Amino acid sequence: MKTRERNYTKELLLVALGGNALIRKGQSGTIEEQFQNLSVPLRQIARLSKQYKIIITHGNGPQVGNLLLQQECCDATPRLPLEILVAQTQGQIGYMIESTLDNELMKLGLDVEQYFVTLLSYVVVDENDPAFKNPSKPIGPVFSEETAASLPYRTIMTPKGFRRVVASPKPITIVEKREIKKLIDLGFIVIACGGGGIPVIRDGRAFEGVDAVIDKDLASAKLGEEVGADIFLIATDVVGVAISYGRPNQKFLRTLTLAQAATFMQEGEFSSGSMSPKVEAAMQFLQKGGKRAVIASIEHIEKAVAGEAGTEIIK
Repeated sequence: MKTRERNYTKELLLVALGGNALIRKGQSGTIEEQFQNLSVPLRQIARLSKQYKIIITHGNGPQVGNLLLQQECCDATPRLPLEILVAQTQGQIGYMIESTLDNELMKLGLDVEQYFVTLLSYVVVDENDPAFKNPSKPIGPVFSEETAASLPYRTIMTPKGFRRVVASPKPITIVEKREIKKLIDLGFIVIACGGGGIPVIRDGRAFEGVDAVIDKDLASAKLGEEVGADIFLIATDVVGVAISYGRPNQKFLRTLTLAQAATFMQEGEFSSGSMSPKVEAAMQFLQKGGKRAVIASIEHIEKAVAGEAGTEIIK
């Protein structure tokens, strides 16, 4: 009983891991590479679990894109829709996070007292969302401009190169929010909303999957709002939010007010394929009652939580 009561006094930290938590720039994305990469954030999260209740969300852009490529190379079996591929990556990456987290907790002697679970998560979207007519979510590998021009599907230029894009509707609500809240209150580290969640629309009292991939940062912000997270940390491959990114006058910001963020968003300062949804998600989290929102590098998760790294979005 004392352990459970102590858990209620902890703040709730939601860590959204970017795709680079598994596959780094220049890597081919072997399973060995992905497991090795995961140890960096999960070692920090394991230590943070002594002070915080924790939810982990994660991206799946490279993984779901690779699954699409794999099935398009073979006509011997029926092709699966995107929502099924998202569900597959939730299980795949959830397993990898769990096994790596277990190892890190074991090193700290916390594996006996700290529980964790991966929950397949549905996220409701609007079937009339304009995103279905204007695909914008980058997935899969990076292509050269020449290769992209010859592909049979739409691509866009991102900071990493040309990538395939699919529909990315806005999240409306997390279907399993009550179950997630209950598991957190019972002391579990919960891995949820993988890849932004399985996109579904309401069909009467039931749900129906749709062909899309939801942005994991926007879904994470919605989850944080609905379960009452205190801190929302978006872990990515840069040290924080920058203005004039990639230009000679590039400048990383330690703090960014909601008003400044809104202005920079309107001016197109942040790339739509990378930083823009992160800043938008952080803003939404704070506007819906969250206490803190930070965007930081994978390597500096602990420092960012302590207020010593990353970009802090402030009201």
